[in-house]
Amino acid sequence: MSIYRSLNLILLGPPGSGKGTQAKVLSEKYHIPHVSTGDMLRDEVRRGTGLGRQAKAIMDRGELVPDEIVGSMILHRLDKEDCARGVILDGYPRNVAQAGVLDGILAELGRTLERVIVIDVDDEEIVRRLGGRRSCPKCGRVYHLVFNPPRDGKTCDDCGVALVQRDDDREDVIRERLRLYHQKTAPLIELYEKRGLIVTIDGSQPVEGVTGSIIDALGSPLSA
Repeated sequence: MSIYRSLNLILLGPPGSGKGTQAKVLSEKYHIPHVSTGDMLRDEVRRGTGLGRQAKAIMDRGELVPDEIVGSMILHRLDKEDCARGVILDGYPRNVAQAGVLDGILAELGRTLERVIVIDVDDEEIVRRLGGRRSCPKCGRVYHLVFNPPRDGKTCDDCGVALVQRDDDREDVIRERLRLYHQKTAPLIELYEKRGLIVTIDGSQPVEGVTGSIIDALGSPLSA
């Protein structure tokens, strides 16, 4: 088994696959930061940085933030001291072009990509997971009709307000998101498969089972 001096990972998986949950657990176990491009964009905008102002102007027009801006953010983030021992990338790269940008960033920093973890979950299971979510419009608490239902099945336990389904949790929207995910991610997975970096994990297991499978696949923890 490998003993990593650093551990640079990419997490891939469809919406609802549990990437965020697993990234948090792995971040705590290996003491490396979880870097989400969505969180980074929101933080840059909130702090009013130059990149943030550029990104906000683009997003306000309803357009996607260009790869050049996202790449600059990734370079700036990975060059920070807390990423010296590795990083868990969530939401980047999203396509083959971004993978090429990431290759250049890692080469510039003298680092390598150790593994690309694909959390595989059947589309129908994703629809079941996301389609059952309901939220309270008053306090924001999120429920699930199967896994975490409210006491009376329809109103918030805390507020008594009728729960609502978000637009992006509707079945037609979920299926379109899944279609786009597969369309964009398939070439990316093929690219990393050719490099021998892909580890596919059964995401239909309980959360603890998914975590254990990832840790087993990674092998030995970081060395000092």
